[in-house]
Parts: sequence; structure tokens; C-alpha cells
Amino acid sequence: MLCIEDFRFGVINISGKRYSSDVKIIGNRVISPWWRSQGHKVFLEDVEDIVEDIDVLILGQGDPGMMKSDPSLKIYLKNKGIKLIEIPTKEAIIEFNSHVKKQIKVGAGFHLTC
Repeated sequence: MLCIEDFRFGVINISGKRYSSDVKIIGNRVISPWWRSQGHKVFLEDVEDIVEDIDVLILGQGDPGMMKSDPSLKIYLKNKGIKLIEIPTKEAIIEFNSHVKKQIKVGAGFHLTC
């Protein structure tokens, strides 16, 4: 599984590779750049490729946390039994690494700036 080693505003290091654009993670795959249809709002179509067969979706909202999930995404995830954690990116990385260590099926999207 992937491990996030470091994050600072605009840059994230995942399993030895540096990314300077927003990323999505599912299993051992990093998808970058990650563009959302409406910038700071996350809709199902922005994450539908990573929400199949997961128990938890972690959204790193940036620093200080401008990115938010749309209410329709929250409803979809709840109906699918997928827990949503959306918190500032620095904290979301800690959550992500913790879930990976516990072998919980997790998908994630990280906004690296605001």
C-alpha cells in the first residue's frame, strides 16, 4: 500500500514520489493531477472512480480547508455505507496513513493548496 511521507502547502510526497498537483489515491494507484468540475466543491463525478469497493473516503480539504463535498455526495456515500472524513489536508494525511496501516479499504482525494 501507498504511504504519504510528507505534505507542505502545494506539495505531497507519496511512496517516494513528489506531486505538486492535487491527487486521488485508490489502492496502490495515485491519480494526478486531480481536477474537480467545480474547483473547491467535490461531487460524485469527481471521485466516482475511487469510491467503488472502499469503506472510507478521506478528503483533504487543503490548508486551511476550502474544499468541501457537495451534499449530494454525502448522501450517496451514506447510502453506500461509506464513511466520509473531510478535514484539512495535513490532518487527512494522518488519517489516511492510519487507515492504510489498519488495512481498511480507503480512497482519498487531497487538495494541496487553499
